[in-house]
Amino acid sequence: MRKLLLALVAVVTVAAARPAQAKVRVVTSIETFADLARKVGGDRVDVQPLSHGYTDPHFVQAKPSLVIALNRADLLVHVGLELEIGWLPPLVLGARNEKIQPGGPGNLDISVGIPVLDVPAQRVDRSLGDIHPQGNPHYWVAPDNAAIAAREIAERLSQIDSGGKVTYDANLAAFLAELQKRKLGWDQEIAGLRGIKVVTYHKSWSYVSKWLGLEEMGYVENKPGIPPSPSHIAQLIGEMRRDHVKIVMMESFYPRSTVDLVADKSSAKTVVLPSDVGASDQTKDYFALVDQVVKQLAAAAK
Repeated sequence: MRKLLLALVAVVTVAAARPAQAKVRVVTSIETFADLARKVGGDRVDVQPLSHGYTDPHFVQAKPSLVIALNRADLLVHVGLELEIGWLPPLVLGARNEKIQPGGPGNLDISVGIPVLDVPAQRVDRSLGDIHPQGNPHYWVAPDNAAIAAREIAERLSQIDSGGKVTYDANLAAFLAELQKRKLGWDQEIAGLRGIKVVTYHKSWSYVSKWLGLEEMGYVENKPGIPPSPSHIAQLIGEMRRDHVKIVMMESFYPRSTVDLVADKSSAKTVVLPSDVGASDQTKDYFALVDQVVKQLAAAAK
């Protein structure tokens, strides 16, 4: 660990000596926020995500290149609610960039403006699995939350780069208008989903389920982050048969074998959904991401 820290300090020292660029340097913890930052920032920003959309955002490998990006950043946009607790704080500390430290003008925790779901009512400890004590951090796919994120990014960019406020406001308005237009189409596609009972692998689709009107009646993981027990799987299959559940939702980076077993034994369908921009070739931006989620669920429901 000491050798790693010394190496990171050396990298940061070299990076700090390089000249600054004219564009606002934005670093994001996930690709969806990178896409929103580009849509709002336009030509005035240079954006780099720290993770890939096809990987689990809970776990990101700490690399010197990420420290360099954070050292140069004017703005760090992250999910919050302890989603990145295992990897982002050490990188931010090691970057030695005062602007992006917690509480700094360049540190934007999007979750501050989000109506958070699944806040635990009981005391949280490790026996319950990887539960987020502040609530569910998987909020960025739902359109209303994407609108909140875009507004927060535009506001913070305007604070950092006051000369670009007109541009940021105009780009934000264009994004929100396109989002509203898309929502009309999505609402037509999802009309048949409301009230349908589903099972998910991880409790990461709460915000999407609330938007689409899905009823989550169970989870393949009975404790988040812990492989399910055979007794839990047997009980879940029995409940799915009883309630005629036909859809099991999961992300591509989770193991599929158990999900397929549950789906097969309960006559349901496994639906592997993209959960972030860049999760697949079909999810190049936020709108394409939601398109894929809606289309796959609508097709499965039929």
